[in-house]
Amino acid sequence: MKKILLLSFLLTQIVNAQIDRPKLVVGIVVDQMRNEYLYRFNDDFGKDGFKRLMKNGFVYNNMQFNYMPTYTGPGHSSVYTGTTPMYHGIVGNDFIVKQGYREMYCAQDDSVHVLGVAAVPTEGAMSPKNLLTTTVTDELKLATNFEGKVIGMSIKDRGAILPAGHFADFAYWLSDSGNFISSSFYGDALPEWVDNFNAQKHYETYLKKGWQLLKDAGEYNESLTDSNPYEAKIFGVLDPIFPYNLWQGYETIGARLIKVTPYGNDILLDFAKETIEHEQLGQDDVTDFLAISFSSTDYIGHAMGARSMEIQDTYLRLDNNMADLLHFLDKKVGKGQYVVFLTADHACAENPQFLHDHKYEVSSVSFLAMKQQLMDFSVENFGENFIKYYENQNIYFDFEKIDSAGLDAATVMQGVKTFLEEDAAIRRVYTQEEILNPSVVDPLLQAISRGYNTKLSGELVILYEPGYMEYGSTGTTHGTPYGYDTGVPALFYGWHIPKGNSAEAHYITEIAPTIAQLLHIMNPSGSEGKVLKEIVR
Repeated sequence: MKKILLLSFLLTQIVNAQIDRPKLVVGIVVDQMRNEYLYRFNDDFGKDGFKRLMKNGFVYNNMQFNYMPTYTGPGHSSVYTGTTPMYHGIVGNDFIVKQGYREMYCAQDDSVHVLGVAAVPTEGAMSPKNLLTTTVTDELKLATNFEGKVIGMSIKDRGAILPAGHFADFAYWLSDSGNFISSSFYGDALPEWVDNFNAQKHYETYLKKGWQLLKDAGEYNESLTDSNPYEAKIFGVLDPIFPYNLWQGYETIGARLIKVTPYGNDILLDFAKETIEHEQLGQDDVTDFLAISFSSTDYIGHAMGARSMEIQDTYLRLDNNMADLLHFLDKKVGKGQYVVFLTADHACAENPQFLHDHKYEVSSVSFLAMKQQLMDFSVENFGENFIKYYENQNIYFDFEKIDSAGLDAATVMQGVKTFLEEDAAIRRVYTQEEILNPSVVDPLLQAISRGYNTKLSGELVILYEPGYMEYGSTGTTHGTPYGYDTGVPALFYGWHIPKGNSAEAHYITEIAPTIAQLLHIMNPSGSEGKVLKEIVR
């Protein structure tokens, strides 16, 4: 009997010993980061930031988003759910709920209220309730019987909330007031340490510094000259010229100015380190998860474009942030005791006017002009405006009005489709039937299909030609299924991560199930379960 008990005990110990997990997972999403930034700016990076991740971790150089639209809300959701908007339901930052036809923000939840001091109360009316599937962070909470902590944070609410999932301990985002806030979805009040952090008004300290180039101007030879015609004023106030007098701008714009400077990333890193310290993340044998989304890169990219000195300087400073974070994790959690993965929620296009000036015949397209053009066509050809909404290149029709007018809906939609496809800027206009039955020889249609949800998407979807951008004449944006919007970095580093790199095409939806397999937990509920085999051996 004693031998049987001893054998049973030893077998139990062997099984338990095999369930090996890191103390902490840190998921980093850099908003609007192209993979090529890792190489274009590489000579100016230090050795302890991006280069440390690339040299001592695993690098995927051909990581792609496999759906349209490539926006922030869908991007963060897809990274953490391991599926696409077709299933997780975040089909845009804003979208239309066709039941009752309501405009919806991706993280909107009118049943909750703000925690903390916000610029306006609606900044806190947010939660993950619109996310239809679980995240890898949710699965960690379930696997650890809710003992593992999960915290999300970002400058943007959606960048904090969607990665942290449904069961997060907390998600924090930066209000236009300069304070980190949250919502009553996560609790009754902010933790005391968060209030203390906010009371120090870190944003004032940063804005008083102004924004000068981190290095000598001659080092920025990978970018266009300062104050080129493809850049916009910050909030329509500050001219795009170094050095920036941010304190003067603060007096006009307020604390939200920090979001459109590299200091937005700095203050988020300060907050992340405080979170690790006060929440004791990675300090016991139960795995915790910290989801960080650096958003200032997106704000600056939208205003200045992919070729600006501002965006290069921002990434040189973000490289310092990465080094700082890794050193902090080494100290607080321990070398080899944590996993870091870094990716992006989308990349971005070249500015069309910049391309045009270099003899590539493309241009920007005005969203408002396109919307008006659609309504005018409907009135001129069918006697009434039957366009109910135009959002994310999706066209929603007013079928009640079409029916009341005694017209055939298919005829109206075909008329709009034919009209749009005569536009040189438009490659195709797809119907819902085509999207739900995508051709295997049309990869762009397949991408649209993966981003399409019948309850939330329109009856027609516009696909622009490559290089065209539905945006203004300055800066940049994203949203298409083309490589300049879909190609992002994917770096893995730390606990049990091998060194190496791959040029093989992979999809962003493989990240969440890969992390799930590393942690020996369930895949997120919508995930197909395809993993990055170089990471999970």
